[in-house]
Amino acid sequence: MPIATLTDRAVLEVTGEDRLAFLQGLVSNDVTEAAPGRAVWTALLTPQGKWLADFFLTADGDRLLLDAEAAQADMLMQKLLRFRLRSRVAMAPLAGWAVQAGWGGAAMPDGATPDPRLPEAGWRRMTPRPATPDATEDDYDAHRLGLGLPDGSRDMQAEHSVLLEAGFDELHGVSWSKGCYMGQELTARTKYRGLVKRRLVPVVVEGPLPARGTPVMQGAAEVGEMRSGREGRGLALLRLSALGAGPLECGGARLLPLFPSWMKLPEASDA
Repeated sequence: MPIATLTDRAVLEVTGEDRLAFLQGLVSNDVTEAAPGRAVWTALLTPQGKWLADFFLTADGDRLLLDAEAAQADMLMQKLLRFRLRSRVAMAPLAGWAVQAGWGGAAMPDGATPDPRLPEAGWRRMTPRPATPDATEDDYDAHRLGLGLPDGSRDMQAEHSVLLEAGFDELHGVSWSKGCYMGQELTARTKYRGLVKRRLVPVVVEGPLPARGTPVMQGAAEVGEMRSGREGRGLALLRLSALGAGPLECGGARLLPLFPSWMKLPEASDA
């Protein structure tokens, strides 16, 4: 029943009476669904619909708590607060708080929320009083990779990645009913016109683990690139047209795509 502290995460708070309306017009998911015991996974996009950051949020009294990538926390606050204008809202980091994750049957403590992406992912908790972990961040990373879940900037590229390439639709990171938000037009067009030509796909790595960004080759053709990985498992961004079309080589390794039950692939098309 493993529990790990995720030291690469930071906790931010959003306060002020306009906090919900403020975020609702900026991020990809419906923030009004956040509640005590219920988290929302969402993303901030460029006006052109390209990924900048993603995070979890939940409600805690008269504030929202954000579980964000620590390396992106300052950027995320700066980007969001640029749009504050006259909104009565403030953001600040919560020093001394930690993010923990539990999985594999670990009992969910007070203040935790089920991971909104997949039931199998377990739970997450933002807290100033973390429990003593009995697993490592590497253990959690292996669990995440086994489920095929993307991990922020390790698997996506700022100002280039599109949400639907990374499974945000199937993993409940996008609301199709809430109305306008920044980048919504391209996200909707990508879905309804079937414009996805690449996907972030879980892979088994046979051989040495390739570094992030290593090209994936199919014969003489470059068909994608490696993203995050660990101990024989990883995620690779691959052209749909390459799936099932022949062996995939990356650095000195061979990649074998896996397709988790949650993943819904469109028909392959040239890219």
